[in-house]
Amino acid sequence: MMLRFQAPSLKSSPFLPSLSSSSSVFLPNSRTDFISLETRNSISIGRRPNRVSTISASSDHHGSNQDRNFRGGESFFRSILAAMETVYLKRNPTAKAILELVRSVVNDRICYDHFAFRTFGVNGHGIDSMAKLFLDFGYVQREELRFPAKKLKAFWFSPPNVPNSDVGGGVNGPLPRIFISELLVDQMTPEAQEIIEKYTKLSGNGKRHAASASALGCLTWEKPSYSDFQQLARESEYAAWTLVNGYALNHATISTHRLKSHLRNIRNLNQFIEENGFKLNSEGGFLKVSPDGLLLQSSTVADSASFEFAEGVTESIPRSYIEFAERLVLPQFRTLPEDKIEEIHRRDGFEVGNADKIFESTSKDQLSRKVA
Repeated sequence: MMLRFQAPSLKSSPFLPSLSSSSSVFLPNSRTDFISLETRNSISIGRRPNRVSTISASSDHHGSNQDRNFRGGESFFRSILAAMETVYLKRNPTAKAILELVRSVVNDRICYDHFAFRTFGVNGHGIDSMAKLFLDFGYVQREELRFPAKKLKAFWFSPPNVPNSDVGGGVNGPLPRIFISELLVDQMTPEAQEIIEKYTKLSGNGKRHAASASALGCLTWEKPSYSDFQQLARESEYAAWTLVNGYALNHATISTHRLKSHLRNIRNLNQFIEENGFKLNSEGGFLKVSPDGLLLQSSTVADSASFEFAEGVTESIPRSYIEFAERLVLPQFRTLPEDKIEEIHRRDGFEVGNADKIFESTSKDQLSRKVA
């Protein structure tokens, strides 16, 4: 039996982010279910001790809360994002080529919907290690997402308000949402746990410098062995990816609805990308659609690159990919004139079903799939 919690009753509370009238949260009928209001005006819904969010509709990530303003030096923060982007584009020629291709057609700015990172949930190297940077500059932690089959959990973080950010593009445009996932290491086999704990312990205080590692494009632990990489790959492709890529930007996402040309429709963009010879992630279909039909996502398959392991062996490893997201206008705002529609009027947040399939962009099955 499921209890349905309707968002409108929350909307009037000054302690919560505004939720769309079409939003709904489903809570299992259990005495341990709860709703907690957190200090950063976020809402978490779940079951103790493992909180699980199943919010599928939009919460206004821009909002009007005074504590949502940017904190710190904006140019410094954007420089960090730019350094992360530089490493990402250098390692992933597909992402760089697609950005240039879209820009050549659109002849306009390209905005990022979100940046995503992967982590090991052990020895302090999990979500919190990467989240600290963003929280320090005013980001707000939002809902938790769970992926039981992959032994993963994730949180997404909404950006702070930055005046006049709509005039730029890329890392100099609207700040992206942040999506950080972690491998639930304690659910892995003893062999996998031993490998992961070995490297994260070697990292020591590297967990405190996750953002620096991402911006520099280096690992916080020693170069792994090929045998350890293979062992992890047999059990979790996510774990193997994280072992050799660390805190590197896993993917950047183009906000398609912010484009000005016909490519603002994600279906047109997908077709355009395929026609230009790029391979899209086919898991669950090329287009991933949320149950409410308001969040549409797709992604390329990750690039591969040679990597020299500790034994001196050089083998191909998966790197990163580029994603595309179209957030449709919420039902209650569809009568607004097009020139009045802003990001706050669109579907926000993330969807477990979509994200689960997007994760497959770095999988062996997708990397080895032949284009029809």
